[in-house]
Amino acid sequence: MYLAQLNIAEAIAPMDDPVMADFVSNIERINSLAEKSPGYIWRLTDEEGENSYSMQLFDSEYIVTNMSVWKDRDSLFDFVYNTAHVEIFKRRKEWFAKMPQMHMVLWYIEEGHIPDINEAKERLQHLREHGKSQYAFTFKDNF
Repeated sequence: MYLAQLNIAEAIAPMDDPVMADFVSNIERINSLAEKSPGYIWRLTDEEGENSYSMQLFDSEYIVTNMSVWKDRDSLFDFVYNTAHVEIFKRRKEWFAKMPQMHMVLWYIEEGHIPDINEAKERLQHLREHGKSQYAFTFKDNF
């Protein structure tokens, strides 16, 4: 089994607004770091194979989406909290509004399966409505 993750955030401005410039200028570097990280399998990209931030996958054009697949929870955790990614993560309040609902979900998938956005949305909605379970959970859980 592999681990899939969806993380959404609500930008405080359009991606081309100067307030978002430092975030946007780090996207390629952080995505490249993820792709080189132990345990990385796949990430959602646009049609050009670039980042997924240009894709409007939710109702608001301000919702940015990150979705990826990792070998296991530890691999994803190490990337998020033990690489240069953490410096960008710590600055998230500069670029993103606090979301009133759960905005991140993890779930297990069969090796070789690549989740689509509808699957990810369904897992997030399940977590929001039913709480954590083996079907949909967060980093705080260890299923």
